[in-house]
Amino acid sequence: MRQTILARRYAKALFSLGKEQGTTEDYSARLKAIAELYADDAAGVSDAVTNPLYPLDVRQKVMAKIAESVQADAMLTSFLKLLIEKKRADILPDIAEAMQAMVDKDQNISHGIIVSAVELDGGLMEKIQATLEKLTGNKVILETQVDPSIIGGIIAKVGDLVLDGSIKTQLNGLKESIKGRE
Repeated sequence: MRQTILARRYAKALFSLGKEQGTTEDYSARLKAIAELYADDAAGVSDAVTNPLYPLDVRQKVMAKIAESVQADAMLTSFLKLLIEKKRADILPDIAEAMQAMVDKDQNISHGIIVSAVELDGGLMEKIQATLEKLTGNKVILETQVDPSIIGGIIAKVGDLVLDGSIKTQLNGLKESIKGRE
């Protein structure tokens, strides 16, 4: 929990700086690229910038090369150096996630998940997306999942909004109402 709070603080600071310069999307994209490098264990990037056994100047040089590889501007490069100095480079993936959430909120973008029993075609997905955008008032970016256990129908989740039209849920409701009559 503490790491998440710290990550949000750092993300908020970078978001504010980016907002002033109009570079919030750019910063978010570059942080995401660095976070993906962290996730690739084979590259050893995370260890190279977080391991205290390496001298501070070596970790800073590695981070500077990473910043250069993602074409970070001077402000973002300074931010990344600060993370090394404050020994917070380990929370960079969390910062990237928090930063993306702030950018999405600023642009009225919501992310959602559609769960269906079978793969949905493009036309139906567009109709579902349009309906969810109308309900939420935001642009909705959807991810799809196939779960045959719901039998039929769909379950749509966007933020706190959950619309469950699955046959499994309807059957469970019917089962409960029959039990209630006994």
